[in-house]
Amino acid sequence: MKTETIYQPTKGLTERQLTYCPGCTHGIIHKLIGEVLVEKGLLDTSVGIASVGCSVMSYEFFNCDTQQAAHGRAPAVATGIKRTNPDATVFTYQGDGDLASIGLAEIVHAAHRGENITVIFVNNAIYGMTGGQMAPTTLIGQKTTTSPRGRDQGDTGLPLRMSEMLATVPGATYLERVSVHDPKHIRKAKKALEKAFDVQTNKQGFSMIEFISTCPVNWGMTPQDSLNWAVDQMIPYYPLGLYKDGTKEEN
Repeated sequence: MKTETIYQPTKGLTERQLTYCPGCTHGIIHKLIGEVLVEKGLLDTSVGIASVGCSVMSYEFFNCDTQQAAHGRAPAVATGIKRTNPDATVFTYQGDGDLASIGLAEIVHAAHRGENITVIFVNNAIYGMTGGQMAPTTLIGQKTTTSPRGRDQGDTGLPLRMSEMLATVPGATYLERVSVHDPKHIRKAKKALEKAFDVQTNKQGFSMIEFISTCPVNWGMTPQDSLNWAVDQMIPYYPLGLYKDGTKEEN
């Protein structure tokens, strides 16, 4: 009897076992990036920039050249690599503590300069790797190790909405916020990634895809409950959708 292969892992990822906590959606996002790089024929020319945070070891997982950057500095490292290797496909992979806190200046200025790079921004509303502290994206009332009574707006202000903020930066070309909480949204997220890498391939400038993600361990929830919480609590404050598409303006 002849057998047929229905599914096999993407060649965009190595065979190394992921080190993320059970139920975390980093693995899904990694898989989508790997698939897109392979399907678009970009894997052999890709350079990923690993941030500091849960994704600090992503250089072990992406099956392409990958560079580790200091905390928050991934956009600056990506800028240097892209400018010296303009034909490479350069992407950063960053969490909210990395991108929206210590790396806020780097991401804003990379977008302002219109650097021709692709940024993958994973927003799980918390510092995951370092113990579950409050992040710039932590929701009002959300309990963390540094906000045990819940984040208070009077003390810390409102959570940062990075896609909305960067949409006001003239140099940014393409910005979209997606989620991976169910198969329908996973398919939409993959299409957004395809578009973002097309923007870079076509030399149209800066692109960022923001992923609403989960952190079951630091949220103190089961994986399923964390997915439900992302839908019920995070997405209302961080609405999914397209925030800027400068490619249409160019056309």
